[in-house]
Amino acid sequence: MSPELSASALALPPLILHPFAESNGPDKLKQSQRANLMLQGLLPKGELTGEDLDRALLDGRFSEILMLFYVGKDLARWIDQCLEHVDRQPELRDSGIRYQSFAAMLVSHTPPAVQAKLRRWGVADYRSIFTRALGLNTMLGSAPERYSLSDEFVRNYYRYADQLFLSRQNQVSFTDVENMGFEFEIFASGEYSKMLEKEWAES
Repeated sequence: MSPELSASALALPPLILHPFAESNGPDKLKQSQRANLMLQGLLPKGELTGEDLDRALLDGRFSEILMLFYVGKDLARWIDQCLEHVDRQPELRDSGIRYQSFAAMLVSHTPPAVQAKLRRWGVADYRSIFTRALGLNTMLGSAPERYSLSDEFVRNYYRYADQLFLSRQNQVSFTDVENMGFEFEIFASGEYSKMLEKEWAES
């Protein structure tokens, strides 16, 4: 920890993730994964045509895009809150910390306690999820309709999302906050609401 930074300056707002899933989203994702394996010849196609498999693949990929869109909204909101926090700290205000600083922290320097909680939730590849969620957030201002996205984009959205993330990260110079000692907690929205209710009841 940098000696000139107080504990309050290093305590970032909590990251709150709101669950989102279509009613048939999990089924679409499973069907999409199977369709992808069939298209690659790794599973038998049975009576399904290439068109059937491609449609199932695209339906699942679009469900992924929607889920990542909402995760990206939560991540972008948290980054804005972190920037507001930094702006309130005299010792950090002119430190060169930008949006990209906290985006890099989320993706590449996630605090161990946050990593552990994500894994308890069953989220192993959180780096890819955060990268793609933030990438899509730079392009999508509202939840997209299926007809508004080309099949090419939906089919390979993860490649485009990765590039969008990198493009924004490379737009400006920014301070790397990896070793500055920042800390934050992560909560599911329902979990955080219950914690607040308990605090209010005890106060």
